[in-house]
Order: sequence, then structure tokens, then C-alpha cells
Amino acid sequence: MNKNRKWYTIIIISMLLLIVYVGYFFINSGRGLERVDNPNRQAVDSGIMNNTKDEKKNKLPIPPLLEDKNPEEGKAEFDLNVQYGKKEFIEGQETETLGYNGDYLGPIIRVDKGDDVKINVANTLDEPTTVHWHGLEVPGEMDGGPHQVVDPKSSWQPYFTIDQPAATLWYHPHLLHKTGEQVYKGLAGLFYIEDEKSKELNIPKEHGVNDIPLVVQDKRFTQDGQIPYELGMRDVMDGFKGDTVLVNGAIAPELDVKSEVVRLRLLNGSNARAYDFNFSDNLAFYQIASDGGFLENSIEMHEVSLAPAERAEILVDFSDYNTGDKVVLRDGSYEVMTITITEESDSSSSIPEELVDIVQYDRDDVVTTRDFVMSGMGPMVDINGKQMDMDRIDEYLNLNELEEWVVTNESAGMGMMSGETPHPLHVHGVQFQVIERNGGEPPLNEQGWKDTVMVESGEEVRLLVKFKQKGLFMYHCHILEHEDAGMMGQFLVE
Repeated sequence: MNKNRKWYTIIIISMLLLIVYVGYFFINSGRGLERVDNPNRQAVDSGIMNNTKDEKKNKLPIPPLLEDKNPEEGKAEFDLNVQYGKKEFIEGQETETLGYNGDYLGPIIRVDKGDDVKINVANTLDEPTTVHWHGLEVPGEMDGGPHQVVDPKSSWQPYFTIDQPAATLWYHPHLLHKTGEQVYKGLAGLFYIEDEKSKELNIPKEHGVNDIPLVVQDKRFTQDGQIPYELGMRDVMDGFKGDTVLVNGAIAPELDVKSEVVRLRLLNGSNARAYDFNFSDNLAFYQIASDGGFLENSIEMHEVSLAPAERAEILVDFSDYNTGDKVVLRDGSYEVMTITITEESDSSSSIPEELVDIVQYDRDDVVTTRDFVMSGMGPMVDINGKQMDMDRIDEYLNLNELEEWVVTNESAGMGMMSGETPHPLHVHGVQFQVIERNGGEPPLNEQGWKDTVMVESGEEVRLLVKFKQKGLFMYHCHILEHEDAGMMGQFLVE
């Protein structure tokens, strides 16, 4: 009887949510809720059109490399200040933001494999925050999850040794119930690891010239240029999606390059939107790395899809283009950034076919198999029927034991109104290997090291996971509104 009552309650709550949602949908239909295919629609509403029509070029900002304060070889020390800022995304309109060591986003932290790293985090905000090293394999107490809170006007000095291959990682807040807002306001930055192999590979390495970081996000601007984090029903259900895309904090920027091979390091830094990156002239490119580092071989592609928090490094060969030619980086048909060839290059352009050797885990060595079922909707999203409880350990794992994780998505959104609900699963403290997607072999670009994997409605994805660091870690949906609503659990590695 009690079980029946439980299901009746769930059904009634779901029906009430549906009624509220339908009303909200019709009242607010067209208000920046769907994927934007016209890049000028939001521009007309918020004055961006004047900015994009300005004769001055809207140059792509390049995040600087953060200075290493420790000159000793094998050691690195960085200062990272969490602060309020003001930035003109739209000319003449000053937007209130958050940033690391600046008004918006943060500098790139670059280290080498084997380095002993210390980071001095100072929180100058009037509210608590954390700094999570997304993709780094570090002890739990250094991970920067919701247990490592940095209170207002206080500091935190995490330290760890880099013991993983070259990769493009990132850092961002992970405060319980506040991650979505703090990331949306501007707290995010890239974290590069280099190693002997990355230094040997014949790929572009000149930061800001032919090795370009691209942090892609989406915003909703008000008439006066602000970006308030105000969640409507659709945002609670599907995650906060903006209608204006930014790259490194700039709207529709232009990147000048030479006629040579260029390396683009793509990060989907959005709260909830997934992107399908391609080029306007159907230009082929080569993916060389995923979340946790280089792939074994470069993969020729015409489009790469990135869920929130996923990364991809791609090589684009512009050697056949002439000075003055332009190519547009797009999300589907939405124009994200213009690339202009401004100078001919005399360097020899080539795409390396072989990159690194990846030691594949052996499925026969699996000790434990675990199931993770992602389900629910809106504020009722959960994993394995449970929402986040800071005082509860959901899974206990052993150090250096190989496990198989079976991740399924039973969410269905709001049916016809919202369609299916995808969930990108992120696991802290580890880089895993995707071995199956819906019973078949995963795409080639998912066969490297990963820390985030998209799981569409009805899908089953199997991962091989081995933890090399002890401590308490999180697993969660990286649609930040789902994470903040409780779609997160924690596990202890002992």
C-alpha cells in the first residue's frame, strides 16, 4: 500500500508540473528558449547588432598564461583570485560578472607532467565558492568539490603532483546548489598539462597564434546588457540555455590566422547547451584529443559534438586558403566565430596520423560492475533514485581496481513539450575509457581518455574506470541546473 501511495504521489506531482510547464511554455514561447539558428535575432533585441556592424574588428580575446611563481624545475606555484568584475560584452553596456584574476573567465594554468603544483586561491567575493580541477587526477581533499568550500574573504592552498598525460582540462566552481550561477557569471578557466610526447609531436604550439583556446558559452542579455541568472520552468527542466553564443567572452569574434595548420582547443563551458561544431564551407578537420588527452590517431571529421564540460582539440589546415579568405566556425548553422586568413605562411603544414599509444584496459580484469541510472525531471532529477546528500556515501571503491560502470538514462523530459532529456555524466578524480555505446563500439573520438560522457535518453553507455587517487569524489550530471537540483552522488576511494 505504501508503495502504491508513493507512485500515486509521483504521478500527481508530475501532472502538476506538466500543467505549470505547459502554461509557462505558451506564455514564454519564443523567449530565447530554443536553439538559435539566426545569429542576429538576439542582436536586434539587445543592441548587439550595432556592435557587430562596427567597422572595428571584434578580435577574439586570448586568455593569458598564468605566471608560474616558482622558478625551480619540477615545481609550480600560481596565484588565483576569485573576484567581481565588470565587462563590456556589448559596446557601451557594462555587465556585472565574476572572474579569476580579471573581470571574466580566468587565465590558463599550464604545467608539466611530474610537476609538484601549489595554487593559492583567494576568495574576494562576499559569498563562498570552490575551485574544482575538472579532469585532474588528484587526491579527494584537493579536488575542489563541494566539501572544499572557500569562505568569503578567505583562501585555500591546494597542492598536488601531476601524474597524467598531456591534456586540455579546466577549472570552475563546484559549490553545492550554486555551481550553475557562479559558472554562468564567468568563473571558468583552462588548465593545460604538457608532457614529453606533446612536446615531441609536430603540432602547433604557439599560444594565441596557431594554438588557440576557445571557451564557448551561451548567455541571455537583458536590454541593459546584464546576464541575470534567473531560472524559469524550462531552465529547471532542461538547464539554462542562452540565445547568444560567446567565445572567450566575446560575441561573434574574429580570429586572424596564417595559411597553415591551426590547433583549436575547444571547451564547451556552457551550463546546459550542447554544440555541433563545423565549418561554413564543410571544411574537414582532424580531432587529435578528447577530454583526457591525445587520441591514438588523428580522426578526420566534418563535425564534432560537445556536451557541457567536454573538450576536443582539433587541427584545421588553412594552407590552401588565400590571404583575405574567411571561414566561419558554426554550431549547426549558427555562426559562432569568423576565422580570417590574414597572412601567408611558409611553414610546412602537415597533420600527424599517429599521436600516442593508449594502454587499453582489459575487460577481463574488471573486479566490480556498478549501475548508474539517471532519471527524473526538473527538481526531481536523481541518480539511482537518490539525490545528493553531503552526509551520505553512495559508493565505496578500492584504489587501483578496475570497474565497469553501466550508465543509463531513463529521463524523458516533458514528452512532446520538451522532448528527451540528455545527461552528460562527469566523474571526478579519474579519466575513464568508453567501451560500449548502446551495445556497439563507441565512435573513434570517444575511444581516448574521457571524464565526461553524454548519455541521451534511452541510451546505455559502459565505462571502464580505475581510480589512482584516494579520497571522496563526486559523480553528477554536468547540466549544471540538474547538478544543483541534486543529480549528484559521491563515492569514497580507499
